[in-house]
Amino acid sequence: MGMKTAVSIPDPVFEAAERLARRTRTSRSRLYADALREYLLRHAPDEVADAMDRVVEQLDEAIPDPFTRRASAVVLARTEW
Repeated sequence: MGMKTAVSIPDPVFEAAERLARRTRTSRSRLYADALREYLLRHAPDEVADAMDRVVEQLDEAIPDPFTRRASAVVLARTEW
């Protein structure tokens, strides 16, 4: 479950969301939560980078072989983000 909240949105946006929810057989709550999550990911890049850093730290601990660790670091450094 999650936090319940009330928001006001323009009628055309609401109607479009309703159509999309019906077409995708998704609940309105799920549709709005997914949309907000996607918006936050696009507009909070620091949080995304922090999450990725945490994953990389966990992966570093899972790669005991020094060669594999160094090779992974080199590939990562050469990758354009």
